[in-house]
Amino acid sequence: MTLSRPAMTRLKTTTRTVFAAAATIALVTAPATAFAADPAKPRPPKIKVLDTSVKAPFQITYGRKTLLVSDGAASTVSKLSSKKLYELFKTPEGLSALAMNSRGDVAYGIQQGDAENGGPTTRAELVIKGKKQTHTADLLAYDKTSNPDQAVSYGIDNPTPCQEAAFAAWGGAKYNGGVDSHPYAVAALDKTSWVVADAGGNDLLKVDEKGKVSTLAVLPRQASTITQEGADALGLPACVVGAVYHFESVPTDVEVTKTGLLVSLLPGGPEDPSLGARGSVVHVDWQGQVTTVAGGFLGATNLAVDPKGSIYVAEMFAGRISKVENGKVSKYVDLPNALSLQFAHGNLYAGTLASPSGPGSIVSIR
Repeated sequence: MTLSRPAMTRLKTTTRTVFAAAATIALVTAPATAFAADPAKPRPPKIKVLDTSVKAPFQITYGRKTLLVSDGAASTVSKLSSKKLYELFKTPEGLSALAMNSRGDVAYGIQQGDAENGGPTTRAELVIKGKKQTHTADLLAYDKTSNPDQAVSYGIDNPTPCQEAAFAAWGGAKYNGGVDSHPYAVAALDKTSWVVADAGGNDLLKVDEKGKVSTLAVLPRQASTITQEGADALGLPACVVGAVYHFESVPTDVEVTKTGLLVSLLPGGPEDPSLGARGSVVHVDWQGQVTTVAGGFLGATNLAVDPKGSIYVAEMFAGRISKVENGKVSKYVDLPNALSLQFAHGNLYAGTLASPSGPGSIVSIR
């Protein structure tokens, strides 16, 4: 799995390429997130390092009293046992999603293609690995035949001829959802079905135990206003200043709750701090209605929920984990390269991405 950013196409960057260095230009204005003090905490959370052998722990999952970790760089699924990681099995290159259900079945997602050079996806599948047999859901084939967001218009609504010409290099100032699939996160809906956060398709999909796919919800487009500074930096004409550009939603994690699904979103386009704090967490009810829970995150790459309903969000580009309670966001703990989260055993487990300054890790926070 590549961790570099390709050339920007249609101002959408998928999660396979979200971990590159920050861009050098600013296109939109986004307010800085204001973090309130958390008076309920008598002491700061303690971080304990459990493993430093991982490189890209995209997902951590818990089920059947087992904590599993997917390492996208090594294409391995490992078990955290006795505070050490033991490899369980290898997967094809492109591993990202990972979940386990109460029966002990493991589902993982893979996505392959020339993402580094902006090429198309060539393979996107959810593999359901049961004790007796394995089923595969072809998510790319489903998107080719169904394309759930094909009626959604991205870019600038009613662009002028000048704006059309200005964005011609990025596929036009206005376009509808195209064919793409990247199963970045997965969670067990019940003993026999799964929900997939498809970062390429901008939607949530349901997959049953035999691999049948259906659509649960299409995630809403993400709006940003083009500033004069951004237009100047990109060499765009004055006619684009003040225009609202609607980016594609990029879901990075999904958690199942009693009232519906909690989803962390990257807002499309450059996902690094160059466009400001545009990440969010949304709630999707069982009828597919989407409401925003909290926003203002710098790279919302994962989330976790504790038994009290508090939401934890990994902000990769801010180097921290934030906490959401009653819609209010506060900093929970600083954690450079925070990538993945899972709450289990009364602990918040987190995975961090390896970088030139240090290895990746699995830590517990309490």
